[in-house]
Parts: sequence; C-alpha cells; structure tokens
Amino acid sequence: MIKSELVECVMRTYPGLYQRDAETAVEAVLDAITDALANGNRVEIRGFGAFSAKERRSRVGRNPRTGQRVPVAAKRVPMFKASKEIREALNHDGTAALRPRRAVSLSAGAVERDSEGSP
Repeated sequence: MIKSELVECVMRTYPGLYQRDAETAVEAVLDAITDALANGNRVEIRGFGAFSAKERRSRVGRNPRTGQRVPVAAKRVPMFKASKEIREALNHDGTAALRPRRAVSLSAGAVERDSEGSP
C-alpha cells in the first residue's frame, strides 16, 4: 500500500471526508511520527506498534565491486516493532486478532462516536 492508497482507504472508511482533508490527516500523522523520531522520542500506537530510532555506530565496510575498504559513518536509523495484535493477525487467519472498529460518523466537522456517545 502506498500513501495515496492509504488516503483512499481513509476516504472509504469516512465517506463524508473530502480527499484533501484525508490527505491532510495522513500527512499530519506521518509528519508527527517523523518529527518525534527526529527529536529522539519513541512513538507508540496501541494495537499497531512502536516506532523508535536506533543508533548505528561507525564501521568499516567494503565496496562490493572493488573490495576496497570504505568507512561508514555513524547514523540513526528508524525501527518499527509490531504489536502483538499485528503479529497474531499475520500468523493466524488474519481476522481473530484484529479489534472491531467502532462506528463513527462525521457531522459538521465534528467526530461523534455512535456506540458511546462521546468523542
């Protein structure tokens, strides 16, 4: 799935949402995750997984074409650890581990949860 397909999925789930609003929402979530990781924070989304940044130390690598030794600088790399629910969904029939979605309706820009009556 690519970002545009994710936007389409959001629009199908919330039919009252305009495409530009769905794009803005997806961009906002991705930007928030990126900014948190860049600032050294960990991002945990319950039922989905956790994003973090890991330090890689400097090392000596090899150029595969020439075999020459090449220094590789230290860097930070993004890491993702899937939640138990995601791991179970991938290793079972894929339906039992996923949580049921609550019914949500959009009206006049406000989000109202049908099942509980509170946002």
